[in-house]
Amino acid sequence: MPPYKISAAATPQVPIVISVPHCGTAFPDELKDQYEPSLISAPDDTDWFVDQLYDFAPAMGMTMISAVYSRWVIDLNRDPQSKPLYTDGRIITGLCPTTDFLGKSLYGDQRTEVEKKEVERRLQAYYWPYHQKIGELLDDLKSKFGKVLLWDCHSIRQVVPTIQQEKFPDLILGSADQTSAQQTLIDTALKNLESARYSLQHNHPFKGGFITRNFGKPGEQQHALQLEMSKVNYMDDAELRYDNIRADRMREVLRSTLRSLADQLMSK
Repeated sequence: MPPYKISAAATPQVPIVISVPHCGTAFPDELKDQYEPSLISAPDDTDWFVDQLYDFAPAMGMTMISAVYSRWVIDLNRDPQSKPLYTDGRIITGLCPTTDFLGKSLYGDQRTEVEKKEVERRLQAYYWPYHQKIGELLDDLKSKFGKVLLWDCHSIRQVVPTIQQEKFPDLILGSADQTSAQQTLIDTALKNLESARYSLQHNHPFKGGFITRNFGKPGEQQHALQLEMSKVNYMDDAELRYDNIRADRMREVLRSTLRSLADQLMSK
């Protein structure tokens, strides 16, 4: 099956594509026996329910692409050449990770790396199709509207000590140090996100992964922004279950932000 799902715009299109690269939980049949069964039954590093959180997007005229396979198979938001996204000493899982965020081995044989030939196979089978589809969706919208925005959606546990000791803020907007999108779009996103009850930071501790940095080309009227959020904003305190009350509160903020961005993109 394709390594992505597409939820097409259900109303007249607006020039925004929603990407959810870390919501996948499946493992290909040819690989699943290699992993620790207790881990892949509920892969902990998943951006749980983020596709559900954004499932309002098609009704707003936005197409959504979401991952099918777990990031433990291959991480769709890492550099395909395995170049590190950050160099500040934090632990960063690899393109084809062998440990989770806390350093626990994922494979039954305790391997410390995935062979180069297998990495290349996974790139061709799972990674590039997702990226190529994003490119097609962006091209189609840019040809129609003259400009387009990719909104890349992520979530993370409130505390991940291998990245930083203190709690993460509620929301973190990433713009690759203000290079992946036009400043006016960044300002619109920040203004809307700041108006809510959530704590917000910009480009710290996350500035956007490979998807944001690769597809963000504001000089070509192709913009990209990443929104990271702490899972407790839409899940329960244990970060295990979807919490409808918290999620509905967050969805209103997301709707408002995306509506403002769409209006700006479509204004002359």
